Amino acid sequence: MVEQILLGGGFAFAAAVQPGPLQAYLIAQTLTNGLRRAIPAVFAPLLSDIPIATFALLVVTQVPLGLLMALQILGGSFLLYLAYGAYRSFRDYQHVLAKPSMSVRQTVIKAVMVNLLNPNPYLGWTLIMGPLLAGAWRQAPWHAVVLLGAFYTTMILTTLLVLTLFARVRSLGPRLTRNLVGLSAAALGFLGLYQIWKGGAACVQMLPLLR
Repeated sequence: MVEQILLGGGFAFAAAVQPGPLQAYLIAQTLTNGLRRAIPAVFAPLLSDIPIATFALLVVTQVPLGLLMALQILGGSFLLYLAYGAYRSFRDYQHVLAKPSMSVRQTVIKAVMVNLLNPNPYLGWTLIMGPLLAGAWRQAPWHAVVLLGAFYTTMILTTLLVLTLFARVRSLGPRLTRNLVGLSAAALGFLGLYQIWKGGAACVQMLPLLR
């Protein structure tokens, strides 16, 4: 269970603090309309991830175990790619400009659309969360529940923290968020290496069965 919490929470933290379309949009809305109006949009991934996760799980749960191992290694490589992108964002971080105000309903709808049109959730669920969830389900269904709970709880709380920094300490917000981006690069790198190591170790264990 600890492994599921660390994997789900670690990946969610890294995804939540690195600059991306959804985070940029939420920060802009916080700076424009205030934290209270932006908070409902923080839960947008819970809505947008339903079709994304369904598609990913329909794919990864029907493939052989060997292919899941290959996906795990590929997912680890993708995490290292994200870690490099997060590092570049940490190095060249810039403040997000505010946008015109809109209603809470419009804010949530646009946040959902931003996430649906963002390729990162599709890649993340297909290459990382999908195989992780399938593996956790094979261990025990409640392991999968713990993984999802850790993932979305960490993502929501981390996003709220980032938005609170921008709302309450605007002069220091970009600097603090930049530091969080640096932490996300480290977290992504660690998780990527862990995924590659775990997938590679599983492949090594299967070699005697293939002879």
